[in-house]
Amino acid sequence: MTLGELRRKEVINTRTGASLGRPMDIEFCAQQGCVHALVVPGEFSLAQLLRGERCGIVIPWERICKIGDDVILVDVEE
Repeated sequence: MTLGELRRKEVINTRTGASLGRPMDIEFCAQQGCVHALVVPGEFSLAQLLRGERCGIVIPWERICKIGDDVILVDVEE
C-alpha cells in the first residue's frame, strides 16, 4: 500500500465513531524501515493557517485497529 492510497482513506475513531479526517503524513523509522504513526489534521487557529503551519494528531501504529478498503479504524482517546 502506498502513501497515496492511505491518504484517500477516512480515519475513524472506534471509541466515538467520529471522523478524524484523512492521513496527511506518516512517521517512520528509516533504520528499521517501518511505520511508527499516522498523522491526521488537528485543530488549528487562523493565525496558524496564515503562517502556513500544519498541526496534526499523531496516531501511533499500535492504535490502528484495521485498514479497510475505504476507512482506517483507530482506537484513540480524545
